[in-house]
Amino acid sequence: MAYDLKLADRIREYLVQFPKLKIDEKEMFRGLTFMVNGKMCVSVSGENLMCRFDPALTEEVAEKNGYQPMIMKGKEYKGYCYIHPEGFKSKKDFEYWVGLCVAFNEKAKASKKAKPKKK
Repeated sequence: MAYDLKLADRIREYLVQFPKLKIDEKEMFRGLTFMVNGKMCVSVSGENLMCRFDPALTEEVAEKNGYQPMIMKGKEYKGYCYIHPEGFKSKKDFEYWVGLCVAFNEKAKASKKAKPKKK
C-alpha cells in the first residue's frame, strides 16, 4: 500500500521545528513511521495519520473529526488511532494531532528490541 507523500512532507516540515528531537523515518505498518528519540511517534498510513498519544486522552480525542480507533486482531490499541484526512485538513488540526504525538513521545516507552535469531 502506498502512503501519502505530501502528508509525510507535512510531518517532516512540522518536526523540523524541534531541533532537539532525533528523528528517524522507517517504512512500517504499510506506511512511513516517524521515530522520535528512538520511539514510534506518528505515521502516515495510506492517506491517514496514525497517531500515538497519551491513552488518558482517549475520550477527548475520540470526539475529534476524523478519529478512528486502532483495532488489530479484534483488539483496540489504547493510545493509538487513525485520523482520516478530514480530521487534519486545516493547519490547526494537523498541528493538534502531530503536536499531541510529540508531546506524548517524551513519556512513551520504547518498544523492546527484537532479540537476534539463533542460527
